[in-house]
Amino acid sequence: MKIALAQINYHIGNFGKNFKKISDAIKKAKAGNADLIVFSELAVSGYPPRDFLEFEDFIDRCDATIEKIAAECVGIAAIVGSPAKNPEFKGKDLFNTAFFLEDGKVKSKNYKTLLPNYDIFDEYRYFEPNNEFNLVEFKGKKLAITICEDLWNVGDDLLYRINPMDELFKLNPDIMINIAASPFDYDQAEKRKSVLLQNVKKYKLPLIYVNHVGAQTELLFDGGSMVFNSKGLITTEMKYFEEDFLIIDIKDVEETFVVNKKEKPSKISLIHDGLVMGVKNYFEKLGFKKAILGLSGGIDSAVTLVIAVEALGKENVRSILLPSRFSSDHSIRDARDLAENLGSPYDIIPIEEAFKSFTGILEPFFQGLPFNVTEENIQARARGVILMALSNKFGYILLNTSNKSEAAVGYGTLYGDMNGGLSVIGDVYKTEVFELARYINRDREIIPLNTITKPPSAELRPDQKDSDSLPDYDILDTILYQYIEKRQGPNELIEMGFDEKIVHRILKLVNMNEYKRYQTPPMLRVSPKAFGMGRRMPIVAKYLA
Repeated sequence: MKIALAQINYHIGNFGKNFKKISDAIKKAKAGNADLIVFSELAVSGYPPRDFLEFEDFIDRCDATIEKIAAECVGIAAIVGSPAKNPEFKGKDLFNTAFFLEDGKVKSKNYKTLLPNYDIFDEYRYFEPNNEFNLVEFKGKKLAITICEDLWNVGDDLLYRINPMDELFKLNPDIMINIAASPFDYDQAEKRKSVLLQNVKKYKLPLIYVNHVGAQTELLFDGGSMVFNSKGLITTEMKYFEEDFLIIDIKDVEETFVVNKKEKPSKISLIHDGLVMGVKNYFEKLGFKKAILGLSGGIDSAVTLVIAVEALGKENVRSILLPSRFSSDHSIRDARDLAENLGSPYDIIPIEEAFKSFTGILEPFFQGLPFNVTEENIQARARGVILMALSNKFGYILLNTSNKSEAAVGYGTLYGDMNGGLSVIGDVYKTEVFELARYINRDREIIPLNTITKPPSAELRPDQKDSDSLPDYDILDTILYQYIEKRQGPNELIEMGFDEKIVHRILKLVNMNEYKRYQTPPMLRVSPKAFGMGRRMPIVAKYLA
């Protein structure tokens, strides 16, 4: 049996475009004499459709698209993910479904059993879990079709703990086919391979695994679809962060003794490629082409600019240098050098006049009070007003340049440097931003060396450095990682050897600044625990404060 794997970048709710991509892949598979083509989980709707699933019209359009795809399946069969109405009217209205299409019609439906309901996932909000298990017989083979479930270990937090493959295995299948929407984080690819391999070794069956690729707002899907033979060898590994198409012969897969082993990419290269894809898809799917950002000469805006240029093209990213009385000459020079290295347009708009105007208006109220964070924030907000004005006037999307370390401890100004339509590096710690800069410069100097080596500073007061307000980033980021990603509390952190005062100070900053994070733009997710939809914390809590 020849099976085509279609790794496609879908667009949530764009039924016309999704159908065309699926139809084109079916035609390509037919031309390659494939018997079966496999698409990913919720391919028709895009993943995750979230509360669109509560609209009857949305589900009707999913059903209509499935019928159109079925009509294309003459001389070939297809497995396609889409929501399906629950015919029993018991429990939830929908099932997360793998449709088996053949001879121009829907031949069978396999429903998802294990519905994830943690971190970024909320499938139990919409779908009813499956409790009936059937194989699909096709071309003399019995197919065990599952929906992303092969990716879950026994200990994962799932609401329904029947293992669907255990049930399907009792029916003596010949092949496992898993359609998935497995989001990217920098650890996920290796975890995914490990769990899939465990399944192959357990059931001693070949496995076809097809994943989404592309960005859906903050969620990134890295692709990496795979084929395992029953001996536990990866015979095929498809591209990461790109659409891909491949036809395999299951007989050849079973007969091979050679593993298709790709070199393991570095964590930073994965983050880089994920962010570039995230920016590119965000703009494409919203229908925008041009970006604008404030370029300070610091490392955060430098890395953001490079990523944006890679994603959108140098002519489509406009940098605005907004120097104040406290901006150093070398920062202005570093910013100009970077823009010129990239061949990207830039403008210089000093904010001194705006700053004087605001402080003049407020002088009767501030009379006799010392310069403090208020005046620092006025500068940031003056920059924000200018950037948003240019964004509005010329149709740019403003890119936010704050990093995860700053977002965590509230080291940013609401309605100032926290403005933006998309946070590019909001899930990247400051120490990782430095690593990204070095990765960007791996072949030649793009980001000026001085930007990477100078002490980080917001330059909002004389001789200011980040270290005046925060611990060194090596310490800060390690504590933040343990608290945010690993969910380690103050006692555990102190037991690790961190200074008690620093631990309590940092954790208090994280918790008291939750209100700021509620007002930030969506952050491209590259870590296992990002701010936003996957981390739900109360604003007015006192725990650990």
